[in-house]
Amino acid sequence: MTGVYEHALGDAADDLHPKVRERYGIGPDDGVVCVGHGEMDIDHGTLALPALYAMPARNLLFPETGDDVPFTVTTTGWRDAGREVLTTRREFEFDSTRRVFDSLTVWDHDRERLFDFLGTGGLLASELHPRVEDGALAVDGGKQWLHVGGRYVPLPGPTAATVTVRDRYDDDEEQYHVLGTVESPLVGRILRYQGTFTQTLEEWERVPPALKPTRGLASLPP
Repeated sequence: MTGVYEHALGDAADDLHPKVRERYGIGPDDGVVCVGHGEMDIDHGTLALPALYAMPARNLLFPETGDDVPFTVTTTGWRDAGREVLTTRREFEFDSTRRVFDSLTVWDHDRERLFDFLGTGGLLASELHPRVEDGALAVDGGKQWLHVGGRYVPLPGPTAATVTVRDRYDDDEEQYHVLGTVESPLVGRILRYQGTFTQTLEEWERVPPALKPTRGLASLPP
């Protein structure tokens, strides 16, 4: 399998734990999907709360918090406008509410860059800078844009969020550990999630439309 993260990492992809590489190495021609089930601890800062209430409608972030929140993560590869895409759909089951957080990770072959498009329609686009740390995949966000009407509006430094994610596999526990933080210079912590999950690999004949929340990626941020 050769996926968007392997393009970005190059030879360093060989240093990923095999289970982490399996998860992030899915390509559009593999006909497989990774499905993980586990629990997450989720919290956020109080200053970010008003904005978080507006985001669930676009399958972005959300205002709920909790410990040991059941969640499912679905990952699969496909193509859009000739580009390789990796969908990651995260579903969180709170006591009375189900929340979804979608992201599409896209490899720009022409300029050798990796992007995330977040939420339905890819409202927010962000550069990604992945690296390998002791077999784990660590990812930092970079420049960010609002993606509106097919145009990319750059977000200046104070309004852009700082994003970090680390995904590793524990052989003794036979499960994945993930830690992600989203912070802002203006409001502090926006969201932090940490948890564990197990994963199965399934064969799929096609990727359903629900896992293609953003289409028409013929153009990418400048």
